[in-house]
Amino acid sequence: MAETSIALNRFGLGARAGQPSPGDPKRWLLDQFGRFDPRPAPIAGLPAAATLIGMLRDARDERKDRKSEAKANRAEAAAPGKRTGAMPAPFRDLREQYVSAVGARTAAALASDTPFVERLVHFWANHFAISVDKIAVVGLAGAFEFEAIRPHVLGSFGAMLRAVERHPAMLLYLDQAQSIGPGSRLGARAAQRGRERGLNENLAREILELHTLGVRSGYSQGDVTEFARALTGWTVGGLGRLPALQGSGPGFTYAEPIHEPGARTILGKRYGQQGEGQAQAVLDDLAVHPATARHIATKLARHFAADEPPPALVSRLERAFLSSGGDLPSVYRALIEAPEPWSSGPKFRTPWEWAIGALRGTGVTSLPGATAAGAFQQLGQAVWKPGSPAGYDDVAPSWAGPDALYRRIEVAQRIATRAATVDARQLAGQLFPGALSEATRSAIERAESGQQALALLLAAPEMMRR
Repeated sequence: MAETSIALNRFGLGARAGQPSPGDPKRWLLDQFGRFDPRPAPIAGLPAAATLIGMLRDARDERKDRKSEAKANRAEAAAPGKRTGAMPAPFRDLREQYVSAVGARTAAALASDTPFVERLVHFWANHFAISVDKIAVVGLAGAFEFEAIRPHVLGSFGAMLRAVERHPAMLLYLDQAQSIGPGSRLGARAAQRGRERGLNENLAREILELHTLGVRSGYSQGDVTEFARALTGWTVGGLGRLPALQGSGPGFTYAEPIHEPGARTILGKRYGQQGEGQAQAVLDDLAVHPATARHIATKLARHFAADEPPPALVSRLERAFLSSGGDLPSVYRALIEAPEPWSSGPKFRTPWEWAIGALRGTGVTSLPGATAAGAFQQLGQAVWKPGSPAGYDDVAPSWAGPDALYRRIEVAQRIATRAATVDARQLAGQLFPGALSEATRSAIERAESGQQALALLLAAPEMMRR
């Protein structure tokens, strides 16, 4: 595959119709670092996490009131003509915020002239995955990506890690907001009253297993438990759930009354810091740990080169990570300069990648949020809704099944219908410069109409892969 096509499609998000191809593909990728806008217009106008937490608090309060009312009036609630089970208005508002955020994310990807960095945002958002399957996360999912990922995509891994693990969406998704040290002041008082409060290990486990070191990297269950104890006190203010949080503003809050006192030993190192700084010290060490470097290098190599990450590329990226202290642009530069992403076989596009590539290619610059959310749901990759904290898979077998391909063909036909004036013959060369197969070229030439030709192009092997 020609380098220009690889730069546009493997490193980027696909060419935009009418734009000239980059003359120097590697220079084009590097130059994007200085032009990336972390807050493009579609995203800048959305509410921040603090506002969304207030909406979540209102929704929970209304749900609590409804439950109390239903309990007191069960007979009336069951009477003919009485509406029951309707979604409270605040929860509908949070759902609308999710839909708006999906539209903003899609618009940013479609209009971006820094598509390599935009792809990296999507990569990291999937690495630090959250899911709107959890109702508390629905309204906050977009803010998580826009506040914790985008501003740090060209910074250090450590800075991104700190922002991610403190963001309310992550704290709520992995139940850290309800984790209370059994030996904390609040935990001890609760135990005296026979109401023991529990330690939750979800965030600690996923930080070690997914966000930093990776599986089978040498940490133990004891390390998970100790890290969970260090993390107690990291919670979300503004939801009015605990007396210890009264007066806390909406967002990340450190609550000393629920922090487990004492020093912790994690991965053989003693952490004697007090309070909030204890877990932060652990995070800082994890951010530059050799196992973290290898884990991140492996995932980047898989994403940009091959489903089976080339060992030489993994080693090269790992060295760049360690020698720079986790400076992400240094790792990206090593990725661009490495031969493997430019010489490996094609990667199969995920539904998100395929749809964004098809829409960019046909000149679409934005979609209504509801349209975008529905389309990605239909394609099997709903935005911010993976099945687990591990995120969506990044390998072909997860996306190349017959049913998944049929869905893409259906969407390709709809796009072609709406972009009837686009000349597929001319567009093909722009989307895949120097990389269009003779079979695809011939199929487009033989098409019975311009609409059919465009649908064939959008469903061609070149469009399915990058």
